[in-house]
Amino acid sequence: METIATPQGRRLAVMRQAGQGPHVIFLGGFRSDMTGTKAAWLDDWAKAHGRAFIRFDYSGHGQSEGTFEEGTIGRWAEDAEAVLDLAPGPVVLVGSSMGGWISLLLARRAPERIAGLVTIAAAPDFTEDGYWAQATEAQRRDLSETGVLHVPSDYGAPYPITRGLIEDGRDHLVLRAPLHLPMPVRMLQGTADRDVPPATATRLLDHVTGPDIRLTLVKDADHRFSSPRCLKLISQAVEEVS
Repeated sequence: METIATPQGRRLAVMRQAGQGPHVIFLGGFRSDMTGTKAAWLDDWAKAHGRAFIRFDYSGHGQSEGTFEEGTIGRWAEDAEAVLDLAPGPVVLVGSSMGGWISLLLARRAPERIAGLVTIAAAPDFTEDGYWAQATEAQRRDLSETGVLHVPSDYGAPYPITRGLIEDGRDHLVLRAPLHLPMPVRMLQGTADRDVPPATATRLLDHVTGPDIRLTLVKDADHRFSSPRCLKLISQAVEEVS
């Protein structure tokens, strides 16, 4: 593991593996880190196939510096851009959940840098269409007054959703304006996902334009998308877009 500094001065934990290009970069989800099952699977796949691979923790996540509550979609997208700059030439992005949203932001900003894109249970615009849309009037009032709302999670302690996260998210929405993806794109989605429903995947598919975009729905797969068959689908998708 190594540490890099972003142009904004944040220090990120990064793991790099040498190999043939294009580099594969894994972008994790909200409050997840680079030691998760999918990232580890791709690391093993990359080693077995001699592929260059990078995984990292956003600021306020895992082994990177910072506090989670200071984070926003914009900040984490900046973190991802700093990691993208570590790889020469076009890369393959693999974005899981929130990482799917961030990978779409990178593809919109610098499509020439993206050779291929794989999303796993992508959660574009989740701050607005999820947390804000589902909040009660009382919760919205609390968020406005205190600056933070603690939302129950199936993955451990409640998530602190900050006013800054919601407000910044509105500056980075991708489903409200045209989004063209000129690179090959593979979207993977489980039908039993309780966090990001299949309707989100089909909405994204309907919204984006591009010459080679496919959505694969996996029956009974949940949000983790980490069963052996799901992990195999991820590596197959990476091979297709490389």
